[in-house]
Amino acid sequence: MESISLKSLGGAETVTGSKHLLKTPELTVLIDCGLFQGTKFLREQNWENLNTDVSEIDAIILTHAHLDHCGYIPLIVKNGFKGKIYMTEPTRELTKLILLDSAKLQEEDAEKANRYHYSKHHPAKPLYTIYDAKKSFKQFFTVAENREIKLNNHIQIRFKQCAHILGACSVEVTCYGKIIIFSGDIGRNHSFILPAPDFFTQADFLVMESTYGDRLHDNTNLYDELEHWINLTVKHKGNIIIPSFAVGRAQEIIYILNQLKEQSRIPKNLPIILDSPMAAAATDIMLEYADYTNIDQQKWIEVLDTITINRDYEKTEKIVHDKQSKIIIAGSGMITGGRVLEYLKHDIGNSKNTLLIVGFQAEGTRGRALLNRSHELKMHGKYYRVKANIVEITGLSAHADQSELIDWIKKFQSPPKQIMLVHGELSPLEALRVKIQSELQIPVKIMRKDEEITLF
Repeated sequence: MESISLKSLGGAETVTGSKHLLKTPELTVLIDCGLFQGTKFLREQNWENLNTDVSEIDAIILTHAHLDHCGYIPLIVKNGFKGKIYMTEPTRELTKLILLDSAKLQEEDAEKANRYHYSKHHPAKPLYTIYDAKKSFKQFFTVAENREIKLNNHIQIRFKQCAHILGACSVEVTCYGKIIIFSGDIGRNHSFILPAPDFFTQADFLVMESTYGDRLHDNTNLYDELEHWINLTVKHKGNIIIPSFAVGRAQEIIYILNQLKEQSRIPKNLPIILDSPMAAAATDIMLEYADYTNIDQQKWIEVLDTITINRDYEKTEKIVHDKQSKIIIAGSGMITGGRVLEYLKHDIGNSKNTLLIVGFQAEGTRGRALLNRSHELKMHGKYYRVKANIVEITGLSAHADQSELIDWIKKFQSPPKQIMLVHGELSPLEALRVKIQSELQIPVKIMRKDEEITLF
């Protein structure tokens, strides 16, 4: 028999652009198909040819709907991929939403570049278009969790939910008698709105994320922390701004803030505004698939009735200049763009206001700069002094920390023969490698981009 090999085309030594290629004698399968985000060096890789023949890829398995895992799909289809793209039903709906938004932004960026002549390409073109995104939807194929799907006589796949976002799953690939697990992005053991991560009990090889491989999340009571900062800011007549990922994080924040109001821990008349069309659409999808959460649909309806959802950009300016204290939840989660910039331009220079950072901030993003105590922030070509309170809330992370990742591995009845670490920056990768090898005595390989390794 010929060898089975693994090659990471992205998501290796970085947290973005996840694409892991499993090559077998009969089928070539790509697990995740994400865009690179963050620094210009990373984003430019989206324009480079993949280090493989796209026409030879037979199937794509999608773990979840975040852009760094699904955002390259329209381009790979445009470049000749003809096979099925396997995912859960909620992932299908969220992926459609995210890809259409991504395509719209690509088209708008190209149009601006051409209008203002700031691109070295003439004319500037989008990476892909709305037409390309919609065309790729025809190849989506939904699967149920815990149900075996045969790709051929020698390869089967199975999904188990992993609590990262709605519909997110880890994937088991049974391949010529060996079991290869792709963790996807593993969520917290105690999510506020999602069931705890499910797990597999058998594996020969494990391809595992390492986003927070070098840290433990703060055990401070999340409700106490939010109560403190919200009430302190309201006391000083300031605003609370929460940059949020549209899918998953925004919905969790809405639910927690509702709980704080119901418990009279924050003012019941304090306005909560969700200013993000994508987050609003993602919330609609979550409501449709409420069975995938810990909250029933009726309760979600009651929660959503207590907030203001703004889908209209023209209303954003009015909200920005409203002097009443309020909580604003707006995209983007890493402050790379979106409506949150309009609020920050107005509020970041006032010490009465508080910015709550509630998710992972990649290198090269404004969010990471603020966590690194940057004294100024550049937005839309202008620098703004940072005087607002910048507070990191780690209890809302959608990624497992080091101890939770280790616990997830311990659930295997017999340990994997080899672990390949992906989806992490250099420090978390190395810290998790050392921790696994010293505590669990399992060999660990840190995957490098375009390096092909033989599994068996």
